Amino acid sequence: MNTRITKSAMLVALLGLSSQLFAQETPAATSTMGTRFGEKSFRTWSVGVHGGILSPNTIFGAGSVRAKEFKSIGYGANVRKQILPSLGLQADFLRGNIKSTNGTTDFQQSVEWSGALTAVFNVANININNENAVLIPYLKGGAGYMSSDYSTTGAIVSESNSREGWFIPVGAGVKLGVAKGINIDLGYDVNFLKSPESLPKSRFAYAHAGLEFALGSKEKPQLQNYSSLANLRKESAAESAELRAALSTAEQNAQRDRDQYAKDLADDDNDGVANKFDKCPGTGSGTVVDGSGCPIKVQREVIKETRVITEADRKVVKDAISNLEFDLGKSTIRSKSYTTLNRVAGLLVEKNFSLKLAGHTDNTGGRELNLRLSKERAESVKAYLVSQGANASRIEATGYGPDQPISTNKTAAGRQENRRVEFTLY
Repeated sequence: MNTRITKSAMLVALLGLSSQLFAQETPAATSTMGTRFGEKSFRTWSVGVHGGILSPNTIFGAGSVRAKEFKSIGYGANVRKQILPSLGLQADFLRGNIKSTNGTTDFQQSVEWSGALTAVFNVANININNENAVLIPYLKGGAGYMSSDYSTTGAIVSESNSREGWFIPVGAGVKLGVAKGINIDLGYDVNFLKSPESLPKSRFAYAHAGLEFALGSKEKPQLQNYSSLANLRKESAAESAELRAALSTAEQNAQRDRDQYAKDLADDDNDGVANKFDKCPGTGSGTVVDGSGCPIKVQREVIKETRVITEADRKVVKDAISNLEFDLGKSTIRSKSYTTLNRVAGLLVEKNFSLKLAGHTDNTGGRELNLRLSKERAESVKAYLVSQGANASRIEATGYGPDQPISTNKTAAGRQENRRVEFTLY
């Protein structure tokens, strides 16, 4: 009696250990669901029920006597914790009767109850196009404890006894994923146990079929069925579609900006003032206009004779270039530049010179943006000179962006030199 109590206590301890192992979560289960190319959360618990045929005839033989016939039914259940995609721990429970005969003696073993803790190794996860695997072959092995009643009936003597003892279950099978979180389990187990010497039942087989149900949120995939390859292909396809859509949008926006830039800097009325700065569009050809494109009411005397450009004239222009400053990233002229620009305006009025303004930038930022900024800065200088009395028709404003550097763009000093507006008198 004490031996039976001790073995029962050991079985309770074994099942308690399995519950502690089942309580541990896999790292993947703590991840955030739905993060692309990131961690995922899985269902790792499952329960199953099964039934099938019990037989003393196994692939390893039937002990000392080969049974000539059998007519036995078994059934049970299991609880499973998936630790890794290829490894799970499973608590198995089984009941049933094993009946057989060797011709002269009938044998019967009734499995009153049995519990085992087994490790289940998924040999493969066969699927490519679906996250939920279709076919999962597996191997299993572990240890358990069983309570059985043995009986023999023969022509000479009949005998029966009860026995509890340890056994070793091993097996193989395949799982079929029929739905998300539901598997059909087809398996074949062989249980090795120590039986009374009078009984030739040191092992028996259990061929079974059953259903397995994953526990937890239906939004999460089942870990043992999860195909990372299929998920990677799916997420890569989604990422590629998003990138293509983003690229198409960027190209459309760039074309729209180019069209707007061309429209802003065009001069539809040919008055020498770009559309963006022209407050009086539609001015007639040949009309003298101010920096905003509006006609000048008081016509100034036009000096027709040509004058020679002197060193003093060049110095006025050079000083204006040296002192010309704009607000950062804009075409707004800073007030400290007005004095020297006023001298240039006076020079143009006095001597009737023509002036070419060429805006330049460094290579920082996009080329389209730099072309626009260089053109706008040259136009701003032209508008200011015209506002001081210069003839708009004798001033040409052009922007070259980063295309004509005069120094290296690899240093701050070089980039500063490249950000300029050149004045050319003629």
